[in-house]
Amino acid sequence: MSDVQKTAVVTGGARGIGRAICLALAAKGINIVTCYSKSSAAAEEVIAECEKLGVKGLCVKADVSVAEDVTALIEAAKAEFGRVDILVNNAGITRDNLIMGISEEDFDSVIATNLKGAFLATKAVSRLMIKQRGGRIINISSVVGVSGNAGQANYSASKAGLLGLTKSVAKELGGRGVTVNAIAPGFIETDMTDALSDDVKSAMLSGIPMKRLGKPEDVANLVAFLASDEAAYITGQVICVDGGMAV
Repeated sequence: MSDVQKTAVVTGGARGIGRAICLALAAKGINIVTCYSKSSAAAEEVIAECEKLGVKGLCVKADVSVAEDVTALIEAAKAEFGRVDILVNNAGITRDNLIMGISEEDFDSVIATNLKGAFLATKAVSRLMIKQRGGRIINISSVVGVSGNAGQANYSASKAGLLGLTKSVAKELGGRGVTVNAIAPGFIETDMTDALSDDVKSAMLSGIPMKRLGKPEDVANLVAFLASDEAAYITGQVICVDGGMAV
């Protein structure tokens, strides 16, 4: 993999952790492909920032919960760059509520985007990576997929499902030079956490041994490592980036 310029597909790369991942990989000289489901503006802005770092980029309209869209996304990446070396399944949504208040629609939509989307993208790149005799698949799970969280049964289930997907596919593809790992972020500074009240933030911090929120770059730096040649013997792992929350 080191003799060619790598290409990464990052789902949900328009903002927050996904944006940081795109920039971290681009800084390593990796071409970036990302997608958007509605508005293209934020995704196109990220691609423009990546291209300023000297790589090429591509922005594709795709809903990760729709098989045809995901197939088209991977085919577009292959058509543009000839290969896909790295897949980061980062796209995710929340529809938080207590279990008695979660509608069937809200449960299905979270599972469809967060878990089914990762399954579809992984399936789409697997054959290509096998032919290339190498690749990196990195699933962005969550600390609540490890420990659960009240009011997030649907989200926690989707993120826990990613851990099982990670371990199973790691066993299937390990002999073909493809590594599959999961990252479980804790509370990370994003637009969502910025909107929280000081009381809620204080309650969150009380459960974090390091007594601070993480930054998107904390997750992105680990993605860059797991995507590198230096991480060639690491697969099937779940790594928490949470300041010690899950300890």
